[in-house]
Amino acid sequence: MAGRPAVAASGWCLDGIGKWYYNAAGFNKLGLVRDDTIYNDKDIKEARRRLSEKVYNDRTFRIKRALDLSMKHQILLKEQRNCEEDKFYFEPYLKEVIQERKEKEDWSKK
Repeated sequence: MAGRPAVAASGWCLDGIGKWYYNAAGFNKLGLVRDDTIYNDKDIKEARRRLSEKVYNDRTFRIKRALDLSMKHQILLKEQRNCEEDKFYFEPYLKEVIQERKEKEDWSKK
């Protein structure tokens, strides 16, 4: 019984640290989400190609807006920023691409 409150407290503490880190990272001040900042490689390029048109256009808009704000040395108002809960829109596509690549590599080894 004594372990349950400690788990709840540590979960609350980790949520607080996560929110602090998200705000300290700075990309949300420019209107970006975490998946907009992923380094480009072959897998990322293929996953980006598979995005739906709406998601791709939203991503492009956020990146262009961030570049514009960066050039002007400005940040978004708090009302205009993305919510604190980051959406991982890229993850399902990326997992699929990585799985396919690994399957191809395994198949070519046989």
